[in-house]
Amino acid sequence: MYPSTEPGLRSWRIGQIVPSSNTTMETEIPAMLRAREQLPQFADRFTFHSSRMRMKKVTQEELAAMDRDSDRCAAELSDGRMDVLGYACLVAIMSMGLGYHRESQKRLHEVTVANGKPAPVVSSAGALIEGLTALGAKKVAVLTPYMLPLTELVVNYIEHEGFEVMDSVSLEIPDNLQVGAQDPLAPSELVSRLNTKGVDVIVLSACVQMPSLASIQRVQDRLGIPVISAAVCTTYCMLKTLGLATVVPDAGALLTGRY
Repeated sequence: MYPSTEPGLRSWRIGQIVPSSNTTMETEIPAMLRAREQLPQFADRFTFHSSRMRMKKVTQEELAAMDRDSDRCAAELSDGRMDVLGYACLVAIMSMGLGYHRESQKRLHEVTVANGKPAPVVSSAGALIEGLTALGAKKVAVLTPYMLPLTELVVNYIEHEGFEVMDSVSLEIPDNLQVGAQDPLAPSELVSRLNTKGVDVIVLSACVQMPSLASIQRVQDRLGIPVISAAVCTTYCMLKTLGLATVVPDAGALLTGRY
């Protein structure tokens, strides 16, 4: 935390390690935290800072090459003394092997320590697992924009962490810019393609690039099932890491402050 220019307010620097073609993470996370700023019970303000890793198409080869660039991004962001860093690519982490989010978060934190400006690190992959755990989920349904083989990697990763994926839908969009260009309200209709009977939680977007924030509360209210996304979970983990109340209006059950 660093001093705010406004008396009585606390300011926090949010660093994001972002794929170069990602246009959504820097939209949805600020939108959630800006909405939180409007709540009268909180005196927190946030600034947002990014460093980018090259990636155009969501293939396993490009994801692996991109992940190698994440250390540089962590070092660059730590130069600005971030309060928390978020690695904003779920499938890049999950495609690197089961449980890899723990290794990645530890390594990137160590990069900031070596730079003399330590910052905690969360990843969207680890955050999704933490969000499901916080909600007490056992059975989940998952919507992704990925090609089917990458969705299968994501499903295997989630199941390795102790959850049962009852159903998943792949939109099979290989171009990351096209993923980011999807209508934020589209997931509220696409969810009808998922079998949600008996599930505890719906993952409406297992991708920080696929817009879904406008659909989260809408789908949850309609179906009566907790609804999350990778971006919602990342925001939850960032707030939790900063020791702040995990409250964002109209962003689903996980951000009601009850978890």
